[in-house]
This record gives sequence, C-alpha cells and structure tokens, in this order.
Amino acid sequence: MVARPTWQGHLKLSLVTCPVAMFTATSSTAHVSFHLINPETNNRIRMVPTDPDAGPVERSDLVKGYEVSKDEYVLMGEADFDKVKLDSTKTIDIQQFVDGADIDRRYYDSPFYLVPEKGPGGEAFAVIREAMKESGKTAIGAVVMRGRERQLALEVCGKGLIAYSLRAHDEVRAADDFFDDIPAVKADREMVEIAEKIISQKDSKFDPSKFRDRYDEALKALIRTKQKGGKGLVEAPEPEDTNVIDLMAALRRSLKGSAAGTKPAKKATPKTSAAKKTPTKKAAAKKPAAKKKAA
Repeated sequence: MVARPTWQGHLKLSLVTCPVAMFTATSSTAHVSFHLINPETNNRIRMVPTDPDAGPVERSDLVKGYEVSKDEYVLMGEADFDKVKLDSTKTIDIQQFVDGADIDRRYYDSPFYLVPEKGPGGEAFAVIREAMKESGKTAIGAVVMRGRERQLALEVCGKGLIAYSLRAHDEVRAADDFFDDIPAVKADREMVEIAEKIISQKDSKFDPSKFRDRYDEALKALIRTKQKGGKGLVEAPEPEDTNVIDLMAALRRSLKGSAAGTKPAKKATPKTSAAKKTPTKKAAAKKPAAKKKAA
C-alpha cells in the first residue's frame, strides 16, 4: 500500500523553490485498538451526532463553532476557513538556520519525511539538502497542517529531509513549576559511586530495534487466548518502594547482580566438567524448581 502524503506544497530557501511532499515518519497501525461493543447484542456501537432538541443529525450538515461565552458560539463554515490565507499553507519558507543541539528536546513533536515531487524540482531540492549537509545546520520553517500553523525543524536524512513539528512555547510547561517542590536531599557519596558503577555496567549503544511494547504484546496474546476460548491472564506484581535503611544494601545487591550479568562465564576445570556429566540427585531435583520459577 502506497503511503499518502500528509501535506504537499513547496520548500523555499530565499529565491530557490521546489515542490515537495511530506509523509508521516511513524505508524501506529501495529498497535492494538478496540471498538465499543454492546455485550447484549455483540454489535459495534456507532457514534451518531445528536442535537439535544432536534435529535440525530447528519455530520455533513454540521459547522464548527468557537465558544465566546457560555452557550454562545461564533459559527465557522468551510468558506470562512478558506478566507484565511497564509504563506505556510502551501509553502515551507525557511526563515533561519540554527544548531540542532540548541533546540530543547521538549519542543520536538512528530517526525515527517520530506521528499521532492517528481519533476524538474529535484535539482533545487538537492541543492538545499547538500547546503544544509555541509553547513551542519538545522533549518526552521513553518507549515499549516490539520488546521494549525506549526514550526518545523528540518534536518538532512539520507537523500531526503526529516521535518520535526515543534511545539509552541506556550505548550511546554516550565520545569520549575514541578521541580521547585522537590526537597533538597544530599546524596550519600558512597551510594552515588555504587550507582555510577551500576550505570557503567549497563552502558550500551542506542538500539531502537530492541524496543518493544510488552503491554501491547500481552494484549495480543490475551486476545488470541480468548479467541480460542481460554481465559488466561498474566499479572505482574508492583515493585515495593525502597526503604531508606535498605538503600545501601539494595545498591550493593544491584551492583553484584549487574556484574554477574555482564561478566563472561569462567571456563570450567576438567574436574568441574566431570562433575557436571554425572549430576547428583540433589541437583536433578532442583532442576524442575528452577524451571517453574522461570515460567
């Protein structure tokens, strides 16, 4: 299935312009989604627009309204929205370039792929892309999507560009509003050093291919079980809070556990290997218990 563009228009840098299309870079189709079902009839519930006085109405007959006071609205039809013309409706006009590291991560929203449309505009797109690549800068522009004007941060991504929609300043809450009430606690130096060792033992490369939604997977497994007539359900116990008294002990145990998980297994001596070939009855008895614990 060919993806449909989210937006089509032009990318403009000063006097250089080229036609482009923008596609959403993420997908949520793999996630589990549900419908509302009436258990009495097993019918899917339909959401029908209803007027409290007139009853059910056709969605196509409705208009949008902005509430200016209690139960008082300014009505807006499609013709009214067409009267609002902005350059960013059909053009991403690059206004400035910044260092990508200067953009606060809290302002990043949704990623989009920006590609040139087929035709003579491909060369202009390549010029803009290569200039951005060599300068190492991030472009800032604006675009109208889904009825709102959004700022965009554009970066080079392979043969194309990736555009991140940026949240407006008033959409990002000030961290001080939440962090000011955190009590000032002086962390024990020895505990901090142990925690740093745990961090170093868990240090690794960022690999998103290993990320998975275990809740979504559990939902799919439960759906398959119920589809076959079963009622299987897995519950995970909530972790207990760490007591202040046990904090040092918990850190030390975590450090030992991390070290055991990262160190390679030692080579067995001939004597140990011989012992493993003929396990004792006691060792054999423990084997099912370990298996049960894993399950």
